[in-house]
Amino acid sequence: MIPTRRPRVLLADDHLLVAEALKTLLAPEFDLVGVVEDGRALVEAARTLRPDVIVADITMPHLNGIDALIQLRQSGNQVPVVFLTMHRDVSFARRALDAGASGFVLKHSAPTELVSAILAALDGKTYLTSQLAGEVLESMKQLPAQFGHPLASLTPRQREVLQLLAEGRAAKEIASRLAISTRTVEFHKFQLMETLGIHTNAELIHFAIKNGLVEL
Repeated sequence: MIPTRRPRVLLADDHLLVAEALKTLLAPEFDLVGVVEDGRALVEAARTLRPDVIVADITMPHLNGIDALIQLRQSGNQVPVVFLTMHRDVSFARRALDAGASGFVLKHSAPTELVSAILAALDGKTYLTSQLAGEVLESMKQLPAQFGHPLASLTPRQREVLQLLAEGRAAKEIASRLAISTRTVEFHKFQLMETLGIHTNAELIHFAIKNGLVEL
C-alpha cells in the first residue's frame, strides 16, 4: 500500500524560537519543506519549493508577509497562505484577507488553532481565529474592502520603499535591492510622504511600526 503524501508546509517567521516551536507543533501531520526569515525569501521559496501551504508572520524584514502574498498572487501563485501573527487589530486581519489569505491565527492560539487553519486552507476554505471573527465580520459589513486603510493609498512599490526606509536602509542600498535608481527611491519616498502627510523620517518610522511593517 502506497502511503498518502503528507501536505508540504513552508514556514516564514524571523523569530527562531517561534519557528522551532512551530516545527514541533506541525511535525505530526505535515512535512516542513523550508523555513525562511523574510518576505522576499518567502516569495522565492514558494516558487522553488512549491509547498502545499505557507504559514507566515506578517511583520518580517525586507518585505512584510502581506506584501509578499500580494507578490505571489501577482505572479500567478495561488498557494494558500495562513498568517500567524501577534497583531490582534482587526485592520491586520482585513488587510490579510483582502490580499487573499486563507487563514489568520494569533500566535498565542497556535497550539489550538493553527493545524485546523492549515487543514481548512488545504480544503479551499478560509479560517479566521475565533477571537476576531465577530469583529472582522462586522467590519466587512460596514466597509466591504479596506480602501480606508492608510496603506491602501500606497502602491506596492511605495510600501516596499517605506518598509526598507523604516528598517534604516540607505537610499543606495534600497535602489540596489529593488533594482531601481537612487533617484527613483527618493521619488517614491517623496510621493509616499506626500500621500500620508508625513514630514520627517521619525514620523515615517512611527507609521511603519504602527502598521506592522517593522518592529520596534
